[in-house]
Amino acid sequence: MSTTERQSTSARRESILGDEPGAFASARFVRITPMKARRVIDLVRGLPADEALTMLEFAPQSAAVTIRKVLASAVANAGTTEGLPTGDLVVSVARVDEGPTMKRWRPRAQGRATRINKRTSHITIAVQPAEVVAAKSKKGAKK
Repeated sequence: MSTTERQSTSARRESILGDEPGAFASARFVRITPMKARRVIDLVRGLPADEALTMLEFAPQSAAVTIRKVLASAVANAGTTEGLPTGDLVVSVARVDEGPTMKRWRPRAQGRATRINKRTSHITIAVQPAEVVAAKSKKGAKK
């Protein structure tokens, strides 16, 4: 389905993909620190979607499980809502934003307490057809 055939386009989709074909998925308020999640997301940015899913399957980091689920959801969204062939998708946008931090207290010696920060993340992954990503990279290289 092209963007001209859409009934309405969300502002969130516009900010991530613009008017180009593709699909995205996000997981919000995930209890993973953004720094640890970014280490994993940097592994898959720019890879073909099936190769990225395989890499996340065998990655030892605990964040890889959640990121794999988000990527699988983005690929499924591309197939069902956008009507794109799922075989030639590439991870075009992969980002981890910081969510709210839960502040907790831990008792310490002599009646003191120290603060424990339990950080959360917002994970967003967008997939696009390979030819669109290649055209964007050629266009960016000319500038």
